[in-house]
Amino acid sequence: MKSIEIFLNLMIMDANMNVLRKNPYNVSPKQAQRMTNFWGDETWGEISYQKQTGLFGPRYEKRFNDEVASAYRTRLKEIAKFEYVPEPIPMRNSQGAIIYYLFFDSPNKTGNKIINDIFKKWRKR
Repeated sequence: MKSIEIFLNLMIMDANMNVLRKNPYNVSPKQAQRMTNFWGDETWGEISYQKQTGLFGPRYEKRFNDEVASAYRTRLKEIAKFEYVPEPIPMRNSQGAIIYYLFFDSPNKTGNKIINDIFKKWRKR
């Protein structure tokens, strides 16, 4: 469909608290399924963790929030086929922690231009 424009919240704080933990083996199946449902498939696990060589064998290290958001942006373009997906705005709480990334997805060039102007103003804050 080429007529849908959406605002989408990637709730990174919720994901960090419930799914994207330091040790991926500590994630409950229920929370992992929530992430799979949101992400669209199970590739979130491969993207969210980087395999490292440790003293006692391989270990997994969680990637930075902006890397996860960037991977989701790529999915919106390549899998969902949105033509315009500007860089999301990290929305912060009063302590400065990112609670979610606000995405805009559109097939419309004009909508993209308008949102880029708005996002540009918010990025400067």
